[in-house]
Amino acid sequence: MSDPCYDCLRWEKDGQFKFINSAMYEYNPAMKDYMKRYKFAGDYRLRKVFSDQIHEQLKKQSAIIVPIPVGKDTVATRGFNQVTGLLENDRYLNLLSVRFDKKAIRQSAKNRQSRLLLDQPFEMIESQKNQVKNRAVLLVDDVYTTGTTIRHAAALIQQAGAASGKGFTLAR
Repeated sequence: MSDPCYDCLRWEKDGQFKFINSAMYEYNPAMKDYMKRYKFAGDYRLRKVFSDQIHEQLKKQSAIIVPIPVGKDTVATRGFNQVTGLLENDRYLNLLSVRFDKKAIRQSAKNRQSRLLLDQPFEMIESQKNQVKNRAVLLVDDVYTTGTTIRHAAALIQQAGAASGKGFTLAR
């Protein structure tokens, strides 16, 4: 794993617990186009573009893999969770669910300040909570923008007693 990025150091300095995220790629115009087609146009076939590379990275980890969930409305509209689509070659634990399922402005349409002020969107699935106690957890998401989403999830795994938590994203 590389040294913490400026964003991780800033979060830690702002009083947040130590949490580091690693991203495979930069969120550049090509990745933006990929996400637009995969996530927002719902081209599920595109999950396979990075699945082997993601699998190679994740098999090096000795942690429970926990994908960031999407709401029921998103699944109904899109037809899939883009994160679990990327994880089709890997074992993972659905530990989190979206707390409120209302038609809201999607994250990608929010500015940085709106993202940073986001209330805790997740809750633990009670029946799975004990699976992470004293274990290492790797939270997986598609894109790291401000870190707010993955850090909300990290706060919950910390509260559940995880020994450690890290993040892994396709792009940042």
